[in-house]
Amino acid sequence: MSYDVAVIGGGVSGLAAAYALQQRGHRVALLERQVRSGGNAISEPIGGFLMEHGPSSLNAGIADARTLAHALDLDSARCELGAGVRHRYLLRDQRLHRIRAHPLGFATASYLPALARLRMLGEFMVPAKRHAAEETVSEFWSRRFGGEFAGLVIDPLVGGLFAGMAEELSMPAVFPRLLEMERRYGSISRAVLAHRRSGGRMPGRRLYSWPGGMQTLPDALGAALGDAVKLGVAIRRIRATGAGFRIEYGAGSVLARCVVLATQPHAAAALLDGLDGAGAEAAASIDAPPLATVFLGYRRDQVAHPLDGLGYLTPASEGRQLTGALFASTMFPGRAPAGHVAFSAYLGGARAPQLAQAPGEDLIAMAKAEFSDLLGISGEPVVARVRQWPRGLPQYRLGHGEKVEALRAAERNRPGLFLTGNYLNGLSVASCIASASQAAERVDAFLRDSVAESSCPGYVTAANG
Repeated sequence: MSYDVAVIGGGVSGLAAAYALQQRGHRVALLERQVRSGGNAISEPIGGFLMEHGPSSLNAGIADARTLAHALDLDSARCELGAGVRHRYLLRDQRLHRIRAHPLGFATASYLPALARLRMLGEFMVPAKRHAAEETVSEFWSRRFGGEFAGLVIDPLVGGLFAGMAEELSMPAVFPRLLEMERRYGSISRAVLAHRRSGGRMPGRRLYSWPGGMQTLPDALGAALGDAVKLGVAIRRIRATGAGFRIEYGAGSVLARCVVLATQPHAAAALLDGLDGAGAEAAASIDAPPLATVFLGYRRDQVAHPLDGLGYLTPASEGRQLTGALFASTMFPGRAPAGHVAFSAYLGGARAPQLAQAPGEDLIAMAKAEFSDLLGISGEPVVARVRQWPRGLPQYRLGHGEKVEALRAAERNRPGLFLTGNYLNGLSVASCIASASQAAERVDAFLRDSVAESSCPGYVTAANG
């Protein structure tokens, strides 16, 4: 069969790209190796609890995500972040410290030593960087806010959001907007104050989900795409032809004028082999260490902690096995039955990839032990589940920008080839939607330009001789 576009990969990125192209009137086939679409956005009901195997929320601050949810008629069903989320928790000296969810929360809390708080408040006086050398996340925050702030605040944040290590990740790849703030305002603190004066809200307050969890989004996309979604299709090879591409799978193949690769980086590397060697090498070099999620449910009376936050994060210096945990039943309604609470704990990533590969019962034991110590939980959980991801979140290490440029060069070198996914310009679901939307715009422009060229007198394609 022949299509305008073949989208390879049925995670949120592929589904969103395919949907955007279908809405523009193009004939689209989405080819997914698994027997279900949605990637790691899996929401599992368990006896009144709801476990998120992958992402747990969507950021309403990204316009493409809002637009897509509205187009799918998901706005009325969404649930906002719970009113009980009033603080953030961080571990120091083996106990949890409560910090107000406010820009001055760290300045007034005892979590940071007094000298570290003074150094943090002095960020206004730190000159903006004048050289173009790429910094790690740790180097940037140490330069602007001090080493203790970087180690006690940014290190656990990076571990929780990106399953990474602040001393390895690239600042321009992970936090490009903050670099722009420094350039524009000369200070991150001045930029934040300006943002608040203009009526901006803190990012954590803009998270939302749905009663059925994050799987609601890919399910709605899959339903809208209908027969365009082809499941259980394992791609063997992509061959360039005069009229586009031949996508080979099993004993069959499809033809498409364009191909959108919306896979994990290791899969993109395999598919790029033979199309663009430099692009294949760049994709293969993007690591995605194993990650594990442990979901535990308890009766509320088993838990001493007030659970009045998103959860807690742990600096690597504390030597804990968990990078952190979410208080799932505080974040959104419907995550636990009445009189019960639910938690999602995270292990592995770049900090300790071997932990994510431990037996499931060992991971549950680790989470139970830490929760007992830090949250005052007694007794056995009502429910305990584990999800282990052999490949977790892609790591945007130093030099990531050059890898992305090599992948964009592959698009330019092979007209009709496009890439999207969480290894390019953002790990979150909302960032993936934005990247997919941008890819769809490029595909749409390419197809329309091709039609315009083919309508010119004397235009000849390799397909028609």
